[in-house]
Amino acid sequence: MRNIKYTVLALLLAGFASSCGKDDLELVPISSISEEQFFNNDSDILGAVIAIYDGLQAVPLREFTLTEMRSDNAKSNLGEGEFKQLETFEVQPTNSVVNDYWSANYNVIYRANVVLKNIDVMADQAKKLNYIGEAKFARALSHFNLVRAFGDIPVIDKVIGIGDKSYFAKSPAAAAYALIESDLKEAIENLPLKSATTFGRASKQAAQGILAKVYMTQHRYSDALPLLTALVGDTGYSLSANYRDVFYVEKNNEILFAIPYTADSSTESEDFSYNMTVAGGLNYVTPNFATFMNADPLDTRRLTNINQTTPAQNGKWVNTAAAPRLSGNDWIVLRLADIYLMYTEAVMGTANSTTDAQAIFYYDKVRNRAFVAPVTSTEITKTQLLNQRRAELAYENQRLYDLIRFGQAETVLSAYSVTFQAPKDLLLPIPQTQINVSSGILVQNPLYN
Repeated sequence: MRNIKYTVLALLLAGFASSCGKDDLELVPISSISEEQFFNNDSDILGAVIAIYDGLQAVPLREFTLTEMRSDNAKSNLGEGEFKQLETFEVQPTNSVVNDYWSANYNVIYRANVVLKNIDVMADQAKKLNYIGEAKFARALSHFNLVRAFGDIPVIDKVIGIGDKSYFAKSPAAAAYALIESDLKEAIENLPLKSATTFGRASKQAAQGILAKVYMTQHRYSDALPLLTALVGDTGYSLSANYRDVFYVEKNNEILFAIPYTADSSTESEDFSYNMTVAGGLNYVTPNFATFMNADPLDTRRLTNINQTTPAQNGKWVNTAAAPRLSGNDWIVLRLADIYLMYTEAVMGTANSTTDAQAIFYYDKVRNRAFVAPVTSTEITKTQLLNQRRAELAYENQRLYDLIRFGQAETVLSAYSVTFQAPKDLLLPIPQTQINVSSGILVQNPLYN
């Protein structure tokens, strides 16, 4: 998106192959066309909405290096370089992986803002509201990614141009969260239910789940609980019977929102599963995590989470594509097991444990799927809940943010890494490329100066 760097009109607007349904995510790019020329009717806006999802495909590609490698779950297999910087908490502002993540998320925000700017050309008012919901969902999701990773960030709520340099300035994280909350509330109002949604596009329940996580990140448990209560009672979702099936049975009923990919496609595939696993081998399982997962031989998740090589590697995202770097694993952004565990966490609130029957019920549903012999818990502690999230959501880019939310990041990561420094290493540096392009309007995170 001109990177927030003024490459603002680099939008991939989309048409559709004649054999595809109108709402499919199969894209045929339309090039060499200006924004003003393009947006004339409902179909034009649909193309721009689909382009938002196309932009989202770039977000997870290296996200694991910024999250899992900055936790006690994963380490780089390289002795130096940009991935090693992330593992050792010695990240430089010039790190291109950090810059790519920044740019990918702001590109999504730009695409969402293009839809919102031009939405009034639509004649179909029902679809207009749906598309507003999709654009605001995506804008909120990318701002949420950015504020958790960088802290204070530029908050972009419109299409910016050459005269809008003030938008380069960072806003407080609170301002980002305010827009995220507003966008998701509007998305909840306007998005269709899952039953009326194409897989890979945002639904009302997906927006509810992301907003719940936004509230949980801010420790607003009483705000999150009604959303989570609605979701745990939603009969449109269910846990997969087998843990491994969550990741290898596409479009299963556990998924609230995923970013789809197509295997062996030069434009619609992914390579995060190549890099995260034994094939590409950019990261290894830490001895810390291997010990944690293997401590209980009855926990069947270890058979999926860890490829028992030497050294051990991530086994969750096995690449089955003919071309190893063109895999088709969908990236799961939010699933029901996460909702169940957040429900328990919200009920627990600021306490260190809970005996609430419903909170325990949903906690046990997640735990018991992984164990041959089910148990009925009588009390759940915050430590147990954090450990359960680590086992259940390993390599889904949750661990770092869970540690921060539970107030355990400094304790756990200081014990894990002698180079970890709080609070500096809880955030990433603002990419130097972005600072340079802004002519100094965008400034570095203070602890990286």
